[in-house]
Amino acid sequence: MSVSIETDHRLGFTGQDNETTVDALPVEGAIPPWLAGSFLRTGPARFELGEQDVRHWFDGLAMLHRFTVADGEVAYANRFLHSRAWRAAQETGKLGFQEFATDPCRSLFGRVSSMFRPSFSDNGVVNVSRYADEFVALSETPLPVVFDPETLESAGVAYRPPGHLTTAHPHHDPARREAINFAVKLGPRSSYRFYAQGGRDEQRVIASIPVRHPAYVHSFGMTERWLILAEGPFVVDPMRLAAGGRPYIENYRWEPERGGRFHVVDRETGAVHGPYESEPFFTFHHVNAYEADGRLIVDLCAYDDPSVIDALYLDRLRGTPALPGVRARRYTIDLEAGRLDERDLWDGDFELPRIAYRTRNGRPYRFAYGVGGEAAWTDRIVKLDVEAGAASHWEAEGCFPSEPVFVPEPDGDAEDAGVLLSVVLDAARGTSFMLVLDARDLGELARAHAPHHVPFSFHGQFFGERAGRHTAAGDPA
Repeated sequence: MSVSIETDHRLGFTGQDNETTVDALPVEGAIPPWLAGSFLRTGPARFELGEQDVRHWFDGLAMLHRFTVADGEVAYANRFLHSRAWRAAQETGKLGFQEFATDPCRSLFGRVSSMFRPSFSDNGVVNVSRYADEFVALSETPLPVVFDPETLESAGVAYRPPGHLTTAHPHHDPARREAINFAVKLGPRSSYRFYAQGGRDEQRVIASIPVRHPAYVHSFGMTERWLILAEGPFVVDPMRLAAGGRPYIENYRWEPERGGRFHVVDRETGAVHGPYESEPFFTFHHVNAYEADGRLIVDLCAYDDPSVIDALYLDRLRGTPALPGVRARRYTIDLEAGRLDERDLWDGDFELPRIAYRTRNGRPYRFAYGVGGEAAWTDRIVKLDVEAGAASHWEAEGCFPSEPVFVPEPDGDAEDAGVLLSVVLDAARGTSFMLVLDARDLGELARAHAPHHVPFSFHGQFFGERAGRHTAAGDPA
């Protein structure tokens, strides 16, 4: 018997054109009185453009969502990110820029020209963050778009990273009040680059690593002393991007004979150590990294290969997805001996990881939070105890959660003293809600019901109020 799209995960891959503002959402349960601020997220919300449909989940036009919490009540607003990419699609009914796996079909001349005079998409569909006092929507292209956290109005590009590709997962250095990120410069002499960004005009390159065939890199690790690049063997010939005649990600090739490699960079001197070799892997997300007894501990979400990218094409997601397994995997690097060991932390699926960032990022930690499941799509929130190798979970029938964002309780002593926030699709109701869980035991505290469904998205942050300015729960600054 077939399942209606209104009652299963597929509703999360349908577009949402409604832009609305609601002063008070219906709330079930009780939101902790100390929780105050805005839960901001970005994600794809339009897949059909008129004359062209996008092919991949990562390619939908970005929409911002804001859940603002105060005195136990929740306000909501959503708005398309009014980027150049959005405006081009509005005007022409098709993509104006190459996205992750959908191409606007330039001529060969246009492709070669774009390699040397690139025209990047600014469709900030992956994550939101803050640089100095500006809020930005991020993707893997080097054009972070500034937006107003109250009105969700877009205000142009903030700055340009030192490369053609970057990550949407910057780390934050509270001492220097900088964001640390990673970029890839493509060309006849390609290189990996770690860089620091303060204000718009405050950028410095920490280290540059030459590379002939750059790997696909979505995130990286950082400790108090080191930056860690986990390089899987999913690589590209830069000239293929210019003249290959295929969308961006389809130019990459899986070459497992290369194995995996970890490059370790001293944050102060820029000195590069390694590479330290491992079995081949593919990853989107790092969980955490820290130093212990002269060793470097690097935890990430590891796939056996990059088949997950193919699994996320929309025609597959709107059918019956076959998602490959993903494990929280620990790599232990002995920097002196040059040895690397690896093991899985738990035997269940674990993706979209979050931790108590402000107190535990780059330091020893015990708990990580993510999503997993055994259904056609992720259907549970998972709390992973990395010390015990055990996990607990929250789930509800017909509900499909996004990543769980940890918000610490003021003056809470325990690592898991706080709440988890997630935007959950309630497929039976055809709408979504902001879920509030007690991070200690995953007990459900509250649901704030949005007036429509929120298409499945990737990442977001909770920005509280401290000393009259926004402060991110994931930002120790």
